[in-house]
Amino acid sequence: MVAIDIKSLTVRLAESNGIAAKADIGAVAASLGLAGQPVAVGDDCAALQDGDGYLLFAIEGFMNEFVAADPWFAGWCSVMVNISDVASMGGRPIAVVDAVWADGERSVAPVLEGMRAAARAFGVPIVGGHTNIRTDRSQLSAAILGRAKKLLTSFDAKAGDVLIAAVDHRGRYREPFNNWEAATDAPPQRLRGDLEILPQIAEAGLALAAKDISQGGIIGTAIMLAECSGVGIEIDVSTIPLPAEVTLERWLATFPSFGYLLSVAPGKAEGAIRRFTERGISAAAIGKVLAGSEVAITDGTERAVIRDHAETPLLKLGRREDAA
Repeated sequence: MVAIDIKSLTVRLAESNGIAAKADIGAVAASLGLAGQPVAVGDDCAALQDGDGYLLFAIEGFMNEFVAADPWFAGWCSVMVNISDVASMGGRPIAVVDAVWADGERSVAPVLEGMRAAARAFGVPIVGGHTNIRTDRSQLSAAILGRAKKLLTSFDAKAGDVLIAAVDHRGRYREPFNNWEAATDAPPQRLRGDLEILPQIAEAGLALAAKDISQGGIIGTAIMLAECSGVGIEIDVSTIPLPAEVTLERWLATFPSFGYLLSVAPGKAEGAIRRFTERGISAAAIGKVLAGSEVAITDGTERAVIRDHAETPLLKLGRREDAA
């Protein structure tokens, strides 16, 4: 096994662009005056109570460089990542709307083809949106509506929980970006069945807290989960399963097409992990949730703090009870 330099790895992860970009969320939320409203902000979706369940509402926007470099896959991702956000909260998707800007029909065609392919594969309809194909700047965003019977949230990780990472390793990097793509050539029925795991975990009471692994990778996502829940997290990087020929440092910052962190009570961790592994998805306990505010990594011997969210908040959104 390759030796891990915990201290230097911590420095590089703390300075990653994927984590730095998440700080923008807090700045925008503050400008909009979102603190103190009944619907908590900081989760993968806004959860709106509706009868005996919740409507889930989310939106994703995409970097112009990504849309320009890989327009078909950007279109696919506009559907896929929204569906992942709904699943991460224990929900099932209902429908997607899109907003696209491009220079003419030829320019926008691959984006729309990617969106249409993903909608077919995941069985989620695109029901409208906004279109402007008379501009010289290609841009893309999409929003989704879903529904959950029971929620998994970013606010309910508890000290003493086990941190589980579940990631589909059956893929490859979509260069030049740090995206691990394990969906475009997967059978649609498998994709849909895999997404059922999260709502089934929520409804079975196996977990209360989960978060979609986003552009910040495992580490950035752990920081956001810890801050929202007001806890610390320690990740043992020596326990993280890696795909073949992928380095630990890159994997910790990777945005996977199917990847989630779950905070689970110790007695329920084995059952939650089994839900994923039975479907061929890698899942393992990679750390623990602690009292405090430090997010740290360890190799079992050496330990280093990546971020103390009490001293240096990333999202600056406050905990859920502060928004109630």
